[in-house]
Amino acid sequence: MHKVVGSADEAIRDISDGATIMVGGFGLCGIPENLIRALLRKGVKNLTTISNNVGVDGYGMGLLLAAGQIRKHIGTYVGENKLLEQMVLKGEIELDLVPQGTFSERIRAGGAGIPAFFTPTGVGTLVAEKKETREFDGRPYLMERALKADFALVKAWKGDKWGNLVYRKTARNFNPMMATAATVTIAEVEHLVEVGELEPDLIHTPSVFVSRIFQGELFEKRIERRTVKKVASGQWPVVRKNRWQRGIVSGHAFRRAARYLLPRAFRRWV
Repeated sequence: MHKVVGSADEAIRDISDGATIMVGGFGLCGIPENLIRALLRKGVKNLTTISNNVGVDGYGMGLLLAAGQIRKHIGTYVGENKLLEQMVLKGEIELDLVPQGTFSERIRAGGAGIPAFFTPTGVGTLVAEKKETREFDGRPYLMERALKADFALVKAWKGDKWGNLVYRKTARNFNPMMATAATVTIAEVEHLVEVGELEPDLIHTPSVFVSRIFQGELFEKRIERRTVKKVASGQWPVVRKNRWQRGIVSGHAFRRAARYLLPRAFRRWV
């Protein structure tokens, strides 16, 4: 099995105008950065993209949006991309918004060979327009069609030369499902290893689903919104003493103080 290619540009060699492409990631986490940049360089047009969102302005899939390469997008969230909002309002792009749980199941169904399924999500809303409705056990359900694509672009933490993939924490997100739901699945990985180096029980995507694999050159891993907790420096936990404690810090309060002051690696011991 010769699945290893030398670069992102070689991996997308047969993606042409009008292709339907699934792109892994949630926000900016777990996106195939190198493959997206390769699509930008190639300049393919009229793409239908299936992804949770469309990146942000100037990064991720936002690059393809700004270059006018996307004709239609199917996804669940558009709140972080001002350009997409403007293009939708001007009628410059077709947008199909799908409830996130339904979106996930439509992709999973596509990979499992299930053509359609019923869900109560969206009944009585705009989501239900032009869709078949049935009643089960006294409750109305919508029929949703599976999602499939010509290509799936996924990003994994590790992969071997046969195409077995391991994702890392939240970066897994939609990648494993999308890898099963396309005619051609292309994986970019941070670490490309020899066959046998991955623990079989830890493999998330078996090689049978992967058509091409390569080790990415650059992973920026931008953070969409950086949020940190604000704690005033030098403050001790408040210790309330009763008449039985008179100047003696209780064991509970001591542990609170220790957890606050000790390095994180030692906190679990107190």
